[in-house]
Amino acid sequence: MDIFSKIAAGEIPSYKCAENEKFYAFLDINPLVKGHTLVIPRREVDYIFDMGDDEIAEYQVFAKKVALAVGKAFPCKKVAQVVLGLEVPHAHIHLIPMQSEQDVDFRREKLKLTEEEFKDIASKIYAEYKKQ
Repeated sequence: MDIFSKIAAGEIPSYKCAENEKFYAFLDINPLVKGHTLVIPRREVDYIFDMGDDEIAEYQVFAKKVALAVGKAFPCKKVAQVVLGLEVPHAHIHLIPMQSEQDVDFRREKLKLTEEEFKDIASKIYAEYKKQ
C-alpha cells in the first residue's frame, strides 16, 4: 500500500478537505500557497490515464467540486489543476488557488505552516465542500 492509500484509509494523518467513497482530498504538506490541495482516487492507480473513462470522469467531477470549494475558501483568480509528480506512485491532482502563474511554480520555496494553520485551511475548504 502506497503512502496516499494509507492517507485515504486514515492510517496516516492528513488534513482532510473532502471525500466520498471513491476519492479523497487533503492538503499538500508542502504547499505552494494556502489552500494547495491534493485529490486522489482511493483505488491504487499510478498513472491517471490508466483509469477507465467512467472513473476518470468521476474523478474530474469530484476534483471540480473540491476546486470550487478551494476557490470559495481562498478567493483567487482561478484554481489551477496540475497533474504532476513522480515521487508517489499514485495518481494525484494538485488544486492550487492562484492569483498569477507564479503561484503554480513548483520550483519556488514552499510555505511553512503550523499545524493550526493547516487545520484552519482544511476546515475552511471542507465547510465549503459540504455546502455543495
